[in-house]
Amino acid sequence: MPYAAQRVMHDADSHLMETPDWVSSYADAEIRDRLKPLNLAKAGSSTYEHIQRQVERVKDAEKTAAISSNVVAGPKGWAALGAIAAAERPRALDDLGFASQLVFSTFAGGQYLSHEDIDVRYGGVRAHNRGITEFCRVDKRLIAVGQVSLSEPELALREIREGIRLGCGAFWIPTQPAGNRAPGHPDLDPVWRELSESGIPFMLHVGAGASIQPKGYDQTGRPRPPDVHGGGENLRFRDLVALPMAPQLFISSMVSDGVFERFPTLRGGVIELGAGWVPQFLRSLDIAHGVFAKSDPMLASFKLKPSEQIRRALKFTPFPSEDVGRMIADAGPGLFLFSSDYPHPEGTNDPIGRFERSMGALSDEARTLFYSKNFEQMMRAA
Repeated sequence: MPYAAQRVMHDADSHLMETPDWVSSYADAEIRDRLKPLNLAKAGSSTYEHIQRQVERVKDAEKTAAISSNVVAGPKGWAALGAIAAAERPRALDDLGFASQLVFSTFAGGQYLSHEDIDVRYGGVRAHNRGITEFCRVDKRLIAVGQVSLSEPELALREIREGIRLGCGAFWIPTQPAGNRAPGHPDLDPVWRELSESGIPFMLHVGAGASIQPKGYDQTGRPRPPDVHGGGENLRFRDLVALPMAPQLFISSMVSDGVFERFPTLRGGVIELGAGWVPQFLRSLDIAHGVFAKSDPMLASFKLKPSEQIRRALKFTPFPSEDVGRMIADAGPGLFLFSSDYPHPEGTNDPIGRFERSMGALSDEARTLFYSKNFEQMMRAA
């Protein structure tokens, strides 16, 4: 029986695990040798050897069969079924039982998104989007999440249009200023208009641009402790606590510059950045609006309060360790999404069970919104 057998569930966060040559294999020849290497040093010194063993495992039918059931509790990372081989992913999804699954990359953005050469930056984006759409083409349940940098608005628009042509169903945008512009700068209106009119949501996700802590906080006078997984996304205590700050800054900027007012059909997801902070964030936005609308013509022109704009435009994925029941009681059931993070270990070996334990006596209607309807609204499938 599939893991998610009890109801329709959409998975708002899953990943492929890149091999060292993944991006370069899709890159145009003129930028291939200028891409940065896939940096896996933080995941452990033996990671490259581990990846090669998993590439060989894919060719071994007996070893593959051994991990093809109860995959949610099985190996994670590169060792998981369907993590590196697209042909395996439908079997993994059959066993997981999700009706659809957003698929993000994991480490690839470090090879190009901050590259000083703009040709490499956007050539890497295009290579990534070719690769992620090819991976997801094996099964209509898989939704490819492309990437785009907003640093050059005209190039960003070009790559969004190309990504849509390739088959991207969403676009992951770094959670940071768009080069030297705010994300609500008028120069970026063509980007938001394209996403809005095409019905394609944008995604903010842990990773690109999500860490805003000054480096000095790492200088503690003692050895740096390992993260809870010994690698992976390399999050530690302070990182996890500060994680909501980058999306709050990004979203606040979009709100204050009127993006959600100008583009009322724009939709987005805030993925793997936690969600326990969301109820108070909505209250803070409305408080700030009430104070500064008196002196800011943009804020004074709003038809909807900031919290109402967010409720219309955005959805958020809680971590399995968060109290979903409490946040739904506080902010309502229309904001939050289920996610598994498969095959990353952060998703745990039983995300449904962990979420259910915090949801208590919530109604079936609230659960349906969490597991399926909110996702469908974000993807405009409802």
